[in-house]
Amino acid sequence: QVQLAESGGGLVQIGGSLRLSCARSGGALSTFAMAWFRQAPGKEREFVARITWNGGDTDYADSVKGRFTVSRDINKSTLYLQMNNLKPEDAAVYYCAGRRAKGLFTAPVNYDYWGQGTQVTVSS
Repeated sequence: QVQLAESGGGLVQIGGSLRLSCARSGGALSTFAMAWFRQAPGKEREFVARITWNGGDTDYADSVKGRFTVSRDINKSTLYLQMNNLKPEDAAVYYCAGRRAKGLFTAPVNYDYWGQGTQVTVSS
């Protein structure tokens, strides 16, 4: 059973930075891609960024391009999200997710396993 555990969330001022981590443990399942999603109160869960686990190919939501960077450390089985120039609209619970099979998707339904989420709050 693959388990994901996010960390690194917290309170940050507008324009500040945070680095989220997602540690992967357990199971021997292959991973084709991992992604970050976020969900604000009253809104649907939305795609933020994705990286293919072996190739390192990335994709971003338009709303975070140029500000967020997704990366991974294969040896540590850890996914990262560096978030810079944070805006109030970035405030949400951030989730990491993994997909086993080949395919590049942005919809949450296409991901097989999920972490519990970490809260990011952006204040003025």
